[in-house]
Amino acid sequence: MVQGRRQVTGKAEMNVINYSYGDSGLPTWGYQMEVSAYRGWGDAMKASLGGKATKNGACKVTEWKFPTKKLAPLNSWKLGESFFDTTATRTGAIGRCATTWTLTFTNAPYTPATTKVTLNEFRCDNATAGRPRVGCVVPWYASPMIYSKAGAPQLASHITRAQRSGLPGATFDRPLTRTTTESVRRLNRDRACPPRETRPRGKTCDEYPLATSQQGMSAGGQRRTFPGCSVRGVPSRSGPKGASACYIAEGDQNYQGGVTTNFYRAERVLQGDPFRVLIGR
Repeated sequence: MVQGRRQVTGKAEMNVINYSYGDSGLPTWGYQMEVSAYRGWGDAMKASLGGKATKNGACKVTEWKFPTKKLAPLNSWKLGESFFDTTATRTGAIGRCATTWTLTFTNAPYTPATTKVTLNEFRCDNATAGRPRVGCVVPWYASPMIYSKAGAPQLASHITRAQRSGLPGATFDRPLTRTTTESVRRLNRDRACPPRETRPRGKTCDEYPLATSQQGMSAGGQRRTFPGCSVRGVPSRSGPKGASACYIAEGDQNYQGGVTTNFYRAERVLQGDPFRVLIGR
């Protein structure tokens, strides 16, 4: 302050890079922070920068380091790294944890200034079927479940046409979300593929969106199908609601079941989690 008026004595403009990393088979994850001033002048460039890692949720901080260093010279990076362990370890446990870096700028005789940078939560669980150990994921990320066109051509053709007709699941902004509720899954299957419907020999009825998603026929809408699917009396509709039915080879249907089960297990996709459905080679 100069004669009661605030006066700018310096300025620093900085690049901040922060990222976290983990593994779906591990109960721990890391969070790194990098800061570098690329332009500045005056007293701001005389400041020092340090940091501290904190948590909020079902986890604990096991290690953190962000030693206080001078902000100058320009384009020099200051690095912080922290590690966290989940506390959601008992059988059936599911826990979330938000991780934060508190950055502190010091420059005597000025009052220290702080700012916080928080990343999206990790979710850890010991509740994923087929995975007896604890692991952690970023639950908002819609991981891709990829079916092979070469491995299941009839399945791939049906899903491709269903998505092109307006049904969700192919993109981040319109993913599918998993349901583990048996009554919902049964309703999705029975409304898309009525059990009393005549079925061609050697084929089974495939529904899209997947019966294990919350976007199936239980969410409303009408049935649709496409030429070559052998579903009688159902038009080739379009739009974001409803479900598509198509009779495909039993081998394709079995392939789909295996890929789907392995995907849910590997990515720890639980009730309400988003995921995408893509077609690969």
